[in-house]
Amino acid sequence: MFVWQAIVMGIIQGIGEFLPISSSGHLVLLPWLFDWTVPGITFDVALHMGTLLAVLVYFWKDWLKLLTSAVTGKNDDYRKIFWYLVVATIPAGVAGFFMEDLIQNIFRSPIIIGIMLIVFGLFLYFADKKTQLRKLESMNLPDALVIGIAQCMALVPGVSRSGVTMTAARMLSYSREEAARFSFLLSTPVIFGAGVFELSKINPAEFNTAFIAGILVSAIVGLASITFLLRYLKSSDFKIFVGYRIILGLIIIGLYL
Repeated sequence: MFVWQAIVMGIIQGIGEFLPISSSGHLVLLPWLFDWTVPGITFDVALHMGTLLAVLVYFWKDWLKLLTSAVTGKNDDYRKIFWYLVVATIPAGVAGFFMEDLIQNIFRSPIIIGIMLIVFGLFLYFADKKTQLRKLESMNLPDALVIGIAQCMALVPGVSRSGVTMTAARMLSYSREEAARFSFLLSTPVIFGAGVFELSKINPAEFNTAFIAGILVSAIVGLASITFLLRYLKSSDFKIFVGYRIILGLIIIGLYL
């Protein structure tokens, strides 16, 4: 892979990981559309490690409070949220471990990605009509399990990890900002676990300039995406992202057929 291609994919990852449009779907579609060499799932995970860095930089104060509260038990709200994040992480971790072959060989078809973009875009649209505005402090164990199980669906490119977890949170009546915040915090253990698992199998020779450039670019763009979306959701809804998903999905299906 050329360095400029890795940079482009790093930009796509940084935007798509946090906006509800599916970073993994875009990373599969880009080489397919432009006939690039497919970098494989290990490079995808490496790009996700860049966005992990972004979420750690943005939410470092939150994670410090969450970890401190989990150890000391002093802040009950943060302590509960920490353990709910742990609970919500387990389903995706188990599903990812047992479905690795399906993810790499079947679910990466452009036609499946196109369909998933449309279907889960519509789910987001209808879930976003909820008018109640719950805070994360009101979260309970069933809520965490629902969001965690929903996150499993994001193993299929085109679904969007952030999109499906925000959809589940909106269905449970959490505000848009709170849904996005929990989704971003939840990305931390999921990306870290997948990254460690995949990168432990990589040949050290693969850590070249393109590889490193992709990680750095995805981290910088990811940080900008988090900042943008949290500000955007203070006064706007998800319709623009739903429209983008439907249009892109229809284009991909048309090109594939």
